[in-house]
Amino acid sequence: MVTISQLYLEAKNRLRITEDEETAGLMARNLLCYATGERYETLLAMGQSKVSDKAYDTMQRALYRVQTGEPLAYIIGEWDFYGMTLQVTKDVLIPRDDTCAVVGLAINQALYLKESPRILDLCTGSGCIGLAIATRVKDARVTLADVSRDAIAVARRNISSQKLSSRVSCVSVDALQTPPAFLGKFDMIVSNPPYITTEEMRQLPKSVKDFEPEPALHGGEDGLVFYRAIAENYYNVIKPGGYLCFEFGMGQGDDVCRILETNGYTILERTRDYNDIERAVIAQTARKEF
Repeated sequence: MVTISQLYLEAKNRLRITEDEETAGLMARNLLCYATGERYETLLAMGQSKVSDKAYDTMQRALYRVQTGEPLAYIIGEWDFYGMTLQVTKDVLIPRDDTCAVVGLAINQALYLKESPRILDLCTGSGCIGLAIATRVKDARVTLADVSRDAIAVARRNISSQKLSSRVSCVSVDALQTPPAFLGKFDMIVSNPPYITTEEMRQLPKSVKDFEPEPALHGGEDGLVFYRAIAENYYNVIKPGGYLCFEFGMGQGDDVCRILETNGYTILERTRDYNDIERAVIAQTARKEF
């Protein structure tokens, strides 16, 4: 039997074949927590303790899955985003730091909305955007919407784990179709819709193409199908003077803004992600209904 420290070093060395030193260390740490069921702080004090056969076998299987290209998040079943640990499955995209750009835009505006604003997270997936907003805007009433019932199931579990059931709910909605009347009106809609073009889908890395859900990635031939549908169909779902926030792919900013302006929105701000890539926009509807 090996010790916890020995198993960590074994995993790190195997991961260094494809990862840099820091990434290999972080991945080995996460896998060790997953295999043992212990928090990292606990494992630090147990370095010389023997690893159970079950934990050792779990670690070996997990390492094999990583080395065959499966994303770490799907193996351990959770991922950290905006200060939350969220459940993820292969039914939803893995939350990425890129998405913090649109979350930041939405939160900064939502903090100035009237009391108890209604906010819709459209194409929600794991619920990461809407839940991040709900944790920062303490009186917001947030609705998480997705066409995938499996994604909605994941989002519901994340609502529960974040203890936000009193202010956050889920509905099944197809963002490409006319919005159902039961939705009502919102002060803000936020969306990270599918935006990968047909050509880009063919070139995706194995870890994305073979494991993440294709319907949550593919945005049509030019990647803009969802932007056109949401900007047009959801304009009247937003209250007069309300806001629409979009995340978009690299190089899509001008096209997305043209779509918004064509549909009567006023562009307020465009922003970049942590890698200095333009990633999100917030726009406003007219202040009066016509």
